[in-house]
Amino acid sequence: MKASGFPYVLPMLLLSVAFFATPLAVLVGFSFAGPGGATLEHYARFFGDAFNFRVLVNTARLGLETVIGTTLLGVPIALLYWHGGRNLRQVLIFLTLIPMLTSNVVRTFAWIVILGRQGPISEALVGLGLTGMPTSLLFTELGLVMAMCQIDLPLIILPLIAILSRTPVQLTEAAQVSGAGPWRIFVTVLLPLMLPGLLAGWILVFASTSSSFVTQAVIGGARNVYVPQLIYREVGTLFDWPLASAIAVVLLLSTGCLLVALTMMSRHRRLVGHA
Repeated sequence: MKASGFPYVLPMLLLSVAFFATPLAVLVGFSFAGPGGATLEHYARFFGDAFNFRVLVNTARLGLETVIGTTLLGVPIALLYWHGGRNLRQVLIFLTLIPMLTSNVVRTFAWIVILGRQGPISEALVGLGLTGMPTSLLFTELGLVMAMCQIDLPLIILPLIAILSRTPVQLTEAAQVSGAGPWRIFVTVLLPLMLPGLLAGWILVFASTSSSFVTQAVIGGARNVYVPQLIYREVGTLFDWPLASAIAVVLLLSTGCLLVALTMMSRHRRLVGHA
């Protein structure tokens, strides 16, 4: 009789309960806490304020803009890896992984220099004659999206590389023999194969961007307020833990709904290219 695998899963299960399920349950409990017992007052306060709803929309927009930016940058890099030789592949893997070995805080503060008035972007704009004087992209949504795209780019490149590494080059060669051009090969052959990797990358990038408090606060500044900063304000300044918990639950649910939707898309037979 085959032995049960439950004892091997038990340590991981206990760790998940201790460090994920229990804190999540406490967070949800705080969001319903009220003087007279459980209440929906904190959720009503959040959704009843137009400013809070605008912050939620801005956070979703920031995540979407970063997903688009990382996709436009990541797909060509992944295709270059697929077509490249061994040496080029090693270089691309090294360049993709090395930023992940550096703290997000360090990379964020590096972007302060890059986006500042004396930074390379400002000097390039002046040198090209696009601006008459040094321009700072700090504390702008454009600068924040640029920083988030660089920080989260490995999260979309790695799933794409994992998918393409299992894809034989002969598929495109067969399509070329059939008379298909480069664009048609990309749309009809490569894109359906890459779609599961794209969906996985989109989930990771959106979740990372929408919850990146340090980068949002440092690069976005006080004028661009997003949900993590709203939570920090409620906890660190106003000491309203129940409302902060309710906002955190809303952020988790909104991100979770997107995750579920993309996961269902990735499992759809037509999307992943099955008959």
